[in-house]
Amino acid sequence: MKRFAIQIFSIIFLASCTMDKPDVNPPITEQDDLVETLHGVEVADPYRWLEDFTSDRAATWEQLQNNYTAQFIQQTKLKRAIKNDLEEIWDGESISTPYVQNGNTFYYYNEGGWQHSKLMMKSCITDCAAEVLIDPNTFSEDGTFSLGGTSISPDGKLIAYAVSDGGSDWRTWYVMDIASRELLPDVIEWSKFSGAVWAKDNSGFYYQRYDTPEEELLVDINEQPKLMFHTLGTNQIDDTIIYENPAQPRWGWSISISENNAYKILSISDGTEEKNRVYIQTTDSNEFLPVIDELIGEYAYLTSLDNVLFFYSTENASNGKVVTLTIQDGAFVWNDLIAESMLPIRSVNIINKKILVTYLVDTLSKVKTFDLNGSFLEDFQFAEAGTIGGFYGGIDDEETYFNFTNYITPSKIYKLNLNTMEYALFWEEELTNFDSSDFTTKLWFYESKDGTKVPLHISYRSNVEVNEQTPVLLYGYGGFDIAILPGFRKSYLAWMNQGGVVAVANLRGGSEYGVAWHEAGMLFNKQNVFDDFAYAAKYLHTMKIGSAQTTAIEGRSNGGLLVGATMLQNPELFKVALPGVGVMDMLRFHKFTIGWAWTSDYGSPDDKAAFMNLLAYSPYHNIEDGRCYPTTLVITSNRDDRVVPSHSYKFAARLQAAQGCENPILIRIEDRAGHGAGTPRSKSIDAISDIYSFTLNEILKDL
Repeated sequence: MKRFAIQIFSIIFLASCTMDKPDVNPPITEQDDLVETLHGVEVADPYRWLEDFTSDRAATWEQLQNNYTAQFIQQTKLKRAIKNDLEEIWDGESISTPYVQNGNTFYYYNEGGWQHSKLMMKSCITDCAAEVLIDPNTFSEDGTFSLGGTSISPDGKLIAYAVSDGGSDWRTWYVMDIASRELLPDVIEWSKFSGAVWAKDNSGFYYQRYDTPEEELLVDINEQPKLMFHTLGTNQIDDTIIYENPAQPRWGWSISISENNAYKILSISDGTEEKNRVYIQTTDSNEFLPVIDELIGEYAYLTSLDNVLFFYSTENASNGKVVTLTIQDGAFVWNDLIAESMLPIRSVNIINKKILVTYLVDTLSKVKTFDLNGSFLEDFQFAEAGTIGGFYGGIDDEETYFNFTNYITPSKIYKLNLNTMEYALFWEEELTNFDSSDFTTKLWFYESKDGTKVPLHISYRSNVEVNEQTPVLLYGYGGFDIAILPGFRKSYLAWMNQGGVVAVANLRGGSEYGVAWHEAGMLFNKQNVFDDFAYAAKYLHTMKIGSAQTTAIEGRSNGGLLVGATMLQNPELFKVALPGVGVMDMLRFHKFTIGWAWTSDYGSPDDKAAFMNLLAYSPYHNIEDGRCYPTTLVITSNRDDRVVPSHSYKFAARLQAAQGCENPILIRIEDRAGHGAGTPRSKSIDAISDIYSFTLNEILKDL
């Protein structure tokens, strides 16, 4: 046995001395004889009753499952060590990248011990004390109410802010006078997936709302949103409908207003499809006129200068480009400004009459600057390799902030002079007993099943002897055009501090290599994502980084689907599976809350061809009786109204009944939390210490 394994074994041995042997038999979940014929295929759904997850019957099941899981996640020395480590890691100060508006500087700040970060304001750009503008820690005693969004009025005198109850996607908006800190009487309810966009005259703001749920707010399908305008000082029932389309109940809306207030730009989305329609309303018309009326690409409004509107677009440009729309004498004229390059665009910021374009080079950030005519100016010089973000501000601002991070570097924030392009360190996150030089991070590439090369980031403590006995945490997502970029995570640090390796695979389905990379992992190409994930594990094991006996896979949401499908298809590759808040029933995901919107990435179960494709990998439907599956800890929340918990409930129940060996199948059900956003500090630390101590115990007990 290697030295590392001996050291860890001593921890486990001491821990096991205080741990009772758990009952290996999970609670028996009642089954119904429910079989449906869908597109000519008989489909059994014995745990359909768990879809009524707010019922007393489901609550009893939930309690039994949590009690069963608690036997395996006890107060061992390893769990206490991880929790103490996390408490220390969280103890340091943190801030978000500042942004400036009307001479005031805003950012989020946490001194380390607060459940939520506070929104701070400095009434100058540099030399003055910061004041607390909004403190979410006062919203509730247990920290389960959180701040869900903010918007400053154009004159800088008011702030609209949203509150989420228990992690729900539903938002209630309030308005506060910034100078006096007094709340105005305005209250906006039943808003979802929406910001607050102020009118330029400060008279009110635009937002998206849905009808009040008729039955259960955590379950009801969310359709037919309305774009509303709220006039300050009035009741919400008097708000004006700006745009709706009853004939298209699943279209969504967002609005922008040009800098000179001459144009309103309406973006019309269809589910999670990145492509969108663009309508424009001018001061000469009360109607929104379609300028992009087909789904031919993504068009994201950036800013405006007089009668010229700037957009990011993917029309005929898989890697993205910057275009302009000139409006003159009632005519709309499009022109390409910055052409597509070999590198995919991650973000575009127009500030100080310069265009800052952040590209991705194998997941790493590279920033180039252009003038407003699209002419290249210079490369932004930054020595470290990782993720750069920020550059917030207006077209005339002369200063801005940006941040940098990677898997072993906590956040660093820099202040940038946009005239000279010189920058200086403004703030960096300092953690107790942490030094980035004690860690190693590498970017490797491996071949997937079809030969496609996939990036893989591997990080660990430099003094760890990495071999087949090293615990490996393999993370992936692979969907919805979302890039998983290098970034410091406190949970990853806790894993590495226990001698483990963190590996993050940049699977197809994301946007790491533009639209083509996304399309290669969506709809009928979804199996590519599961193959990419499995082959990441195979590559690690070939390189003697862990083994099938020491590898845990982790993913959340679409990543929970990833873990569920991959562990069923390749159970021999993994010791532990950690599917979090996952989409597990691919035949019924579209029947709850906003699930219908995911058909753009998954396909619709109502279409026969898509149904057959979904059935082939749906985790809930591909569990085989008597097969030995990895030890599994399913993770969800009983108030998740995005991926409703019945996905995880049904999957866990069916897997428990089918398991063909002694590897435990558990589910950890969080209370008063949603899909993940706004989770308070205490719940985050408890969850991570539970999950990682259990995982390491399972990996190391047989070494």
